[in-house]
Amino acid sequence: MIVALPTEELREAVGPVEGVEYVVWDGTGLPPRADEVEVLVPDYRSTIRAMQRLPELPALRVVQTQLAGYDGQLELLPQGVRLANASGVHDDATAEHAVGLTLAVLRGIPEAVRSHGHWTNLWGRRSLADSRVLVLGYGSIGHAVAERLVPMRARITAVASSPREDPLAGEVHGVDELADLLGEQDVVIVLLPLSDRTRGFVGETVLSALPDGAVVVNVARGGVLDTDAVLRHAGRLRFALDVTDPEPLPDEHPLWSAPDVLVTPHVAGGTSAMLPRMAGLLRDQLERLVAGRPLRNVVS
Repeated sequence: MIVALPTEELREAVGPVEGVEYVVWDGTGLPPRADEVEVLVPDYRSTIRAMQRLPELPALRVVQTQLAGYDGQLELLPQGVRLANASGVHDDATAEHAVGLTLAVLRGIPEAVRSHGHWTNLWGRRSLADSRVLVLGYGSIGHAVAERLVPMRARITAVASSPREDPLAGEVHGVDELADLLGEQDVVIVLLPLSDRTRGFVGETVLSALPDGAVVVNVARGGVLDTDAVLRHAGRLRFALDVTDPEPLPDEHPLWSAPDVLVTPHVAGGTSAMLPRMAGLLRDQLERLVAGRPLRNVVS
């Protein structure tokens, strides 16, 4: 079985798998032995570009991405090709970034940096301890966020597409209960996948329901937030955005200068934690394929 990987680094991290031969392809041109490639792992930063070449890979059976989200990908799949995402790979790093952004905004780190050496009194900032934090989109990353917030004594409210019980968060509320929960929150961490249903979901209605001074952290997809609504509420609310709409955010975009808006350049998942977790997932997937067992994380 011929498997196309995007880098030598990932090939070395995955290691040999019986019955598997690797070729390295960065997404430009055609991969070596293109007519034999059965499994494709696109580059993390250019998944869509690589997937636009799928019709040129006649033997392809599986695309294993390095992304948790799969917006914009399903429509690029040729008939009969399965798509698997990297669910679980980015949980730790994304959760860390979400908590880091939350702490930075709550404790006034951006204001301290912008003081340019002047001693600024930040006394009385809100602590994460005792803060009410709503995790909007309580999947595997949401659970990882809660695992970090609970020991810091935050008070967690979890919201998912449907209600259930969770050993960590307790009651997970359905999204139809969201309107009744927003007015009580100090922080909202957005983890919704992007789809036609969720595009712009965190918009005027959601933001208007939050109390003054609440923090909105987005580590999901930029399109989940309505950028115009964010700009209208910036200053009344505080925002920490690892993802934006548009993305990359142009230098002249008003989000850069909006009050109480902190932006990082979509880096939540791109840490040293990614390679070993991605290699572990891919090794398991290839062993499953060789053995004829079901794949994990199939979303097509």
